[in-house]
Amino acid sequence: MTSFPVQPLSPLDGRYRPAVAALGEFLSEAGLNRARVEVEVEWLIALTDRAVFGSTPLTDTEKESLRRLYRDFGQAEITWLAEREAVTRHDVKAVEYLVRDRLSELGLDAIAELTHFACTSEDINSAAYALTVKRAVTEVWLPKLHEVIAALRALAEEHRDAAMLARTHGQPATPTTMGKELAVFAWRLERVAHQVAASDFLAKFSGATGTWSAHLAADPELDWPALSRSFIEGLGLGFNELTTQIESHDWQVELYDRARHAGGILHNLATDVWTYISLGYFSQIPVAGATGSSTMPHKINPIRFENAEANLEIAGGLFVTLAATLVTSRMQRDLTDSTTQRNIGVAFGHSLLALDNLLRGLGEISLAREVLLDDLDHNWEVLAEAIQTVVRAEVVAGRSTISDPYALLKELTRGRRVGAPELAEFVAGLEIGDAAKQRLLALTPATYTGLAARLVADA
Repeated sequence: MTSFPVQPLSPLDGRYRPAVAALGEFLSEAGLNRARVEVEVEWLIALTDRAVFGSTPLTDTEKESLRRLYRDFGQAEITWLAEREAVTRHDVKAVEYLVRDRLSELGLDAIAELTHFACTSEDINSAAYALTVKRAVTEVWLPKLHEVIAALRALAEEHRDAAMLARTHGQPATPTTMGKELAVFAWRLERVAHQVAASDFLAKFSGATGTWSAHLAADPELDWPALSRSFIEGLGLGFNELTTQIESHDWQVELYDRARHAGGILHNLATDVWTYISLGYFSQIPVAGATGSSTMPHKINPIRFENAEANLEIAGGLFVTLAATLVTSRMQRDLTDSTTQRNIGVAFGHSLLALDNLLRGLGEISLAREVLLDDLDHNWEVLAEAIQTVVRAEVVAGRSTISDPYALLKELTRGRRVGAPELAEFVAGLEIGDAAKQRLLALTPATYTGLAARLVADA
């Protein structure tokens, strides 16, 4: 829809364009103008359908011809609007003139004055932004997020029983499984994705200060609020009836906060997987022809996760700024939202780029189960939790008189490496029942994973 910039200032329009181009259909300047044209055309059709002021409803052929203006919106319209805006110095007014020009071509000059009838620019803009953001989120961003979730789900299921040493505070801790840890991220993301999918996308259509004053001056008998609601809801949007000159943007604040929340979870995923790669838990699958270092031929860098991490930080910062700025407008209107909203695509662009990198990165790693098992075998002291818990149960059951099981295990293991023979000797000498003792003697770090595998299946 848009021509490629000769010297793109943003990497989203240059280096990373292939990964984010789909967003440009909606969140670019051209995408916004196409949506503005759509709103203007559909409002004109809505008015003539009701024969307001004695107008005649358009024929199906005329409606289809008029709708082609936004359905076939392309470079010719982009150029026309740019040239007209250079004169009008007003983007929405240029859109109005484009629709009027098309009406003249179609021989519909008689209804030209119904173009942009009783609208303030923000009536058009609020609907256009709601349409473009809704489509970008539901057709591009959310599907990519669901792809990442699906990839996580698949890896979680594949590795649900892959025992792994947990590292709480970065220190050896009660074992888990790689599958369960990945399932945690999938579950967290699914919850936020559900919230995003349930988002409101609101628009107003009530005139200069939200009072329908001009509408009533033209026809005091017409139920303008009902007509406006019907029109906006007919576009697939929610209607905000009580506003100033602008729609209050609260739905956008909510959406960007949720997108930022999803980005925070994804950032956590990126740094965790990066760390697992650093520990050798995951090996990276070489990509044919790729170079990891200009001087060290052996290297395969975890660039997908590093790229995602950085882009999520940029996106998160922009989402915070969008939400903080858009929640406020001085009295009935100021223009701080105008520039701010032009960066919606930049925020979602960096977020989408991160999702693309995460998806590719998750497809380029292989679990090194032997490394996980070796790590576990060097940390038998993590069974101290199991031993002291079992001893506590035995004391309660009257099968042991050990006074402080926790202190006993702390003395044995805190800050020390304890191997299988030492633990076996220790357990064998414990004053506990035979069944409990045999259960502990059979336990290994690799089998001390509780319900981890089942949790993946149940999630």
